[in-house]
Amino acid sequence: MLTKIRIFIKNLQQDNVVNNTLSLEIATAVLLFEVMRADHKFEDNEKHKVIELLQSQFQLDKHEVQDVLAVAEDESHHANDFFRYTTLINEHYELSDRIKIVELLWQVAYADGHLDIIEEHIIRRIADLLHLRHGEFIQCKLKVQNQQAEL
Repeated sequence: MLTKIRIFIKNLQQDNVVNNTLSLEIATAVLLFEVMRADHKFEDNEKHKVIELLQSQFQLDKHEVQDVLAVAEDESHHANDFFRYTTLINEHYELSDRIKIVELLWQVAYADGHLDIIEEHIIRRIADLLHLRHGEFIQCKLKVQNQQAEL
């Protein structure tokens, strides 16, 4: 797994991604991490939510998730924008999968029980880059809000 991650980082630096599965995992993890750190508060419940979502979305074990998160955190600190990650996702995911990713982003934003305006702004930017219409963006938000209300 670590070898694959090193290959991925090298390929990212060359803008030539060759390992689609791992690349999609890390690209998604970077976006989740960006929402998690948007409000500059690193809360355990948000991090646990990111881990849970990555495990369920990509069927990763605990160690693989930790490896992906380590790379995603590093990428997040060095990323200038989301374009590199959303482009990769757009190339490999259908609209329904991209909608699911935006739902995951909302789940992270609501994990601490409070939606910060910067979290919503970042999710809006990502949704735009994932080519979601405004109605799809709102449906994702409402779906996650309703799920949170049921808890």
